[in-house]
Amino acid sequence: MIRDFHLADFFTLANGCCGAAAIFFAIDHVRDGRPSAIYAAGMLVVVALGFDVLDGRVARWRHMASAMGRELDSLADVISFGVAPACLAYAVGMTGMWDALGLLYFVACGISRLARYNVTADTLAADSGKVPYFEGTPIPTSTVLVAFIVVLTWLGRIGPGLPLGVFALGPSDLHPLVLLFLLSGSLMISKTLRIPKP
Repeated sequence: MIRDFHLADFFTLANGCCGAAAIFFAIDHVRDGRPSAIYAAGMLVVVALGFDVLDGRVARWRHMASAMGRELDSLADVISFGVAPACLAYAVGMTGMWDALGLLYFVACGISRLARYNVTADTLAADSGKVPYFEGTPIPTSTVLVAFIVVLTWLGRIGPGLPLGVFALGPSDLHPLVLLFLLSGSLMISKTLRIPKP
């Protein structure tokens, strides 16, 4: 199977592996509370973003884009920019039931956004051969949320010190900060928001 891969696909796989490693570091933070684990996870998500940019450029440079490459890219992006940011949010204290539901919504939006792109990309590119715009924000924009979590960790504002506090809402707690993830997910699946594709 590896013989079927193009050079760009290896950058895509590196993206996904960075995202998985970020999840491992988030788990480490839950286990022992080391801030360095959050810093490492954040750095890995940024490195994943670098690989995500490179895979597209390499594919265009070598004129080797493929349907398999597009699917690989989506799967890697779900890990690095969907699951990893949600795990980091959970690791730093957004652990109430409502928080978890909000983070799951964020991940579901990311999955849906990537699936929609894969289904519509050929149609959108029919005239020019290139997709002219994104419908909704691209999932790698969640790197901003990851950077925010890293800054909060550096400031010591995680766990009980999360900004905006925590509210009891029915049977569980809600950290209002999780609403940033709900907003990010909702922007990803928006059909009215169109962002020009570079």
